Amino acid sequence: MFFALWPDPSLREALAAHAGCGDAGGRPVPRAQLHLTLVFPGSVPAERIPVLCERASVVRGTPFTLTLDRIDCFPRAAVAWIGPSVTPPALQALAGALSDACARAGTPGDGRPLRPHVTLRRHTAQLVRAAVPPVTWPVRDFVLVESGSGGRPGTYAVLARWSLEP
Repeated sequence: MFFALWPDPSLREALAAHAGCGDAGGRPVPRAQLHLTLVFPGSVPAERIPVLCERASVVRGTPFTLTLDRIDCFPRAAVAWIGPSVTPPALQALAGALSDACARAGTPGDGRPLRPHVTLRRHTAQLVRAAVPPVTWPVRDFVLVESGSGGRPGTYAVLARWSLEP
């Protein structure tokens, strides 16, 4: 499971338009799986999901705009991604609040600091780094996504959605 920003269909198209990433090789992430992970609690037992949702429901955040304007890569993971050159404080605050909510629910995240990005390609063979025409994402909510079962990856399913309110 993971908490994420989940793009609407028109934003998915704008993100997918950058999936060429020059000539990075590999394969594009399916449009239906494009997202920006906020916190990754990992495998969560079914009986803990309601507690996790309850803790997430009290997270407050302000709507904000996220500008994705650079293509980069994680060489060890062999993925190319699009992300912001500047992380909005509201995004950092939201991820921090969700990390705290996970800890209070007894499902702590992986402890990694937020590195906001949307993975565009997997199994890339080349390093890709470039400024790109910006994709503007009006962030108004966040979701909890199930990404498989029994510790195995699978189809992504949005389990719950929470609005950000001023």
